[in-house]
Amino acid sequence: MSLIDDLELILETVLPNDPSFRRIERAAIDSCVSDSRRYALEGSVEAFLLSAMRLLALPNNGHTRLIPNDAISVLPLRFVSVGRSVQVLGSASRVIAPQGKLLAVNGAAVSEIEAAADKFLAGTRQRKRVIGPIILAWPHALERLGFSSDDGMTEYHVQDENGQTTNLKVANGNTVPASTLYPRNEHGKADPAWEPESFVEIEDWQALGLSIQLPSFFDPGKDALRKAISEAADRVRACSDKTLLIDVRGNTGGDFLLTMPLIDAFAQSASERVVVLVDKFTFSAAIVFVAILKHRLGDRLTLIGEEMGDGLKFFAEGGLLDLPASGAVVRYSSAFHDWKTGTSDETTPPQIARQIVTAGELNLGRECVAGPLGARTRGAFYRRILEDFRG
Repeated sequence: MSLIDDLELILETVLPNDPSFRRIERAAIDSCVSDSRRYALEGSVEAFLLSAMRLLALPNNGHTRLIPNDAISVLPLRFVSVGRSVQVLGSASRVIAPQGKLLAVNGAAVSEIEAAADKFLAGTRQRKRVIGPIILAWPHALERLGFSSDDGMTEYHVQDENGQTTNLKVANGNTVPASTLYPRNEHGKADPAWEPESFVEIEDWQALGLSIQLPSFFDPGKDALRKAISEAADRVRACSDKTLLIDVRGNTGGDFLLTMPLIDAFAQSASERVVVLVDKFTFSAAIVFVAILKHRLGDRLTLIGEEMGDGLKFFAEGGLLDLPASGAVVRYSSAFHDWKTGTSDETTPPQIARQIVTAGELNLGRECVAGPLGARTRGAFYRRILEDFRG
């Protein structure tokens, strides 16, 4: 297999079948395809991957993109978007990195690099903040964007929580497989290998209310998620009129259809106060979950956090396409969703079209960026939120 074969897979599978490309001018597509073909013929893997990222980012659809993580190596630093900044949350390969806010790379402000990388990243502004930090650790991308140094090193300028700044230099040859620091489905946790211990975590705060954490809707077997949702629905029905706090921060999606019994329980509960915590890592089926809740609960629901990782009008479903020569993965779409106006089209699967509702706008009742939290810190955060809504 060659890089040309990878490109042909994209051209044969994605472009003709992904409806998000229907609104893109042919000239823009042809220009990107020409660049990808040139790099493929040269055998330049990383240049090919970046060019394919640009091609697949054309529709600005968060579910359609090239995922380079399994195919590239990066400097051993984990960058994660927290609020509107990028934070250093970890390191590997014996590199001791200061944790804190990343201010600059090789003397260039992070915002300047983000602006240059914009066309290579798919989706909304918030989605780009989710998937973009890997660029800051990818030497080839920094060079392509014009932000590399001449001495074979990459210098990072980091500010800690006390305002103290540190310069960290890493040799460009000191790399690790990107997938060890950057998961395909970026969840924003400090530990890149994080996986939820359970699909539902419930805590009774007595008079304050009930907190329900829903970290993921991905369950290939479906039985574990279905069972957890059923048990959570029973708990909600039994909690009378308590305030309900639902946390879907970091939930990158899965199967929202399996969560409908819990949505029904929320809608049927006597609680007048339902608070939902969201962030930029809330994506796909998790956003749909919130949209249906908003439709069912109306003014009873309050959103707290930050703008989610997508709007309510997008293309999804589809699947994953492995590119054998480069080792990268393509995520492509096949179905239209419009949860803002409640409309569908011929590409929307019937089982989803039957559930589509008009959610309108998902406006935040309060902006709040908490960043990655441990279990104890998360509990204190929940308590503060519930206390704010008491009485």
